[in-house]
Amino acid sequence: MSDVITKAVEGSNVIAPAMHDGELRILDTDLATCLGFDRPRDIRKLIKRYEAELCRMGRCATVARRPETGGHTVIEHYLNEEQALFITAKSETTAATKITIEIVTQFAAFKRGEIAPPETPEQLALRALTGLQSVVEKQREQLALAAPKAAALDRISTADGSYGLTEAAKILQVKPKALIAFMATSQWIYRRNNGKNWLAYQAKIDAGYLWHKIATYTGPNGEEKTRDTVKVLPKGLAKLAQIVPGAKIDPDLMQMEARPFAKKPEPAS
Repeated sequence: MSDVITKAVEGSNVIAPAMHDGELRILDTDLATCLGFDRPRDIRKLIKRYEAELCRMGRCATVARRPETGGHTVIEHYLNEEQALFITAKSETTAATKITIEIVTQFAAFKRGEIAPPETPEQLALRALTGLQSVVEKQREQLALAAPKAAALDRISTADGSYGLTEAAKILQVKPKALIAFMATSQWIYRRNNGKNWLAYQAKIDAGYLWHKIATYTGPNGEEKTRDTVKVLPKGLAKLAQIVPGAKIDPDLMQMEARPFAKKPEPAS
């Protein structure tokens, strides 16, 4: 019986080999944990005792590492299959038989190609970098597709002209009823009680999206009257093109339908 202090570990952790210098190996302290060592680093006493025998089973892979918490540099051992089996047998722990089976099973599955080799930290970092590059490339493609549309909307928003609601619907390639319904439910336009004409919300006027065209006409009785008509400005047209479902600007129609204006009239009270 070895002089290491062990404990029964029914249901212990499954062996998880890792790639080390291109070989599938097991870190000494990982093996110790599965074997049930109270202090996993104590397994290195066994490894030191049987160092000569282990070296005859293959290269003894070690890594000198300084603990993050400080202290002396420690030597980690990465055991190949034969070395791990040998140390497992020499540990004489309660879990030794179970862990022997797990080691044989894991390495056999790896050799048959049934499980992929575990990724190294370098491979994980490379995969993360590749994924990040893919995301960046996709964003660039999306920006490239969006740039022409953004440029067109920018040109539209700085153009001259104004458009009636029906004209705006034609330019946006949506039905007039659909556009008017959207604008009415989105606080762009409204009607006074019993009113027939649409009026613009002051916030949309202040934003430069809409304005009122006040037309003067003579009624049937010869009385002169005024009528409020909502006009959509280029900036408002560009905004609607972005938020109205199914809207799509037709620049050619915009040029045909444009109505130039020199000065905005004062909005109706």
